[in-house]
Parts: sequence; structure tokens; C-alpha cells
Amino acid sequence: MRAIHLLTCALVAISATSAAAQDSGNARAGELVRALHLTVLPKESGYLGLIGQSAQTVSIDGRTLAVQSQVYYMLTRDRPVNYLHWLASDDTHILIEGGPVDYFIFHPDGHVEKVVLGRDVSAGERPVVAVPGGCWKALRLHDGVSYALMANALSPEFTPDRVKIGEGPAWVARFAGKAAWANPATLRALIGPNWVPAQ
Repeated sequence: MRAIHLLTCALVAISATSAAAQDSGNARAGELVRALHLTVLPKESGYLGLIGQSAQTVSIDGRTLAVQSQVYYMLTRDRPVNYLHWLASDDTHILIEGGPVDYFIFHPDGHVEKVVLGRDVSAGERPVVAVPGGCWKALRLHDGVSYALMANALSPEFTPDRVKIGEGPAWVARFAGKAAWANPATLRALIGPNWVPAQ
């Protein structure tokens, strides 16, 4: 009986420690939202804050764009998924704190990648994930993690007309089965509320 009592006490202590760590993580996420002036990113979800853009410019399709723009981006327990979207720009994500985060990348040639943005390099995680322009991608915070704060460098700069959000059945059919994780249910979940029904 004494062993059972000690085990129960140990489990309660672990649970309390875990809850305290989660509360601490949630408090830190709130602090970052306020300090960095992050706001909810519509449709994609998560929190976004503008940093700036380069003074240097480049001509793309007859338009003058900044060579690079930079933002803060954060996923939290209340917004753990950055839903499927396509960007014309190269998008480099750098982990500042928190995480890890799964990156699901869908390339124009049809191949897929799942990369973990995190600090445990010996476990295959990477502190930087570079996503080429023209790819679809979605991000998902690992279970039990309070938040992940990243800095994103987009080259050339982000513009609203060079992003697509959401997809539908044809997209799911194209990428289903390209990796063990790329089943229709997972792909549909990564699209989330931005599902576009077949027309």
C-alpha cells in the first residue's frame, strides 16, 4: 500500500509540475503577443507581427518589390495550426523560442516533406526551415507544447496578391499517398476551415 501511495503522490507531483509549466508557457506566449504587437492572422491562423522590409528592391513580373520582408510568427495552444497556404516568395522560418513545430511542405513537382523546426538537432530537428517559393505549406505545433515563436524572412517581400489560402478535393487527391503521413484525413485537417469544395 505504501508503494501505491508513493506512486500516486509522484504522479500528482508530475501532473502539477506539468500544469505549472503549461501555465508558464501560456503566460510567456501572452507576454510575447503584447511585447511584439502580434495580432491574429486571418484564415491561416496563428499570430503575426511585422518587423520590416529591405530598402533594396527587385523587379518581378514588371513590379518593384523589396528584396525581403520580415515578420514574427507564433503558434500557441489556442492556435496550434498554420493552415495550408501557397506563397510565391521563398519563406525562411527561424525558431526564436518554444516549439517544436511540424512543417508540411508540398512541392510543385508533387513531392512532399515533413520537417521539424526545433532545437534538438541530434533528433533530426532543424532550427531553420527554408521553404522555396511556389510551394504549399502548413505548420502544426507539437502536442503538449505551449507556443513557438519564429521569425520569417520572405524573399521577395510578401504581398497579399501573391498568396493562396485553402484547397479542395483535387489538391488532396494530388498529394495523398506521397508519404506515410500524407493520408486524406491529415491533408484535409491541414486545410482546416479553408476547405474549397469541388465545383
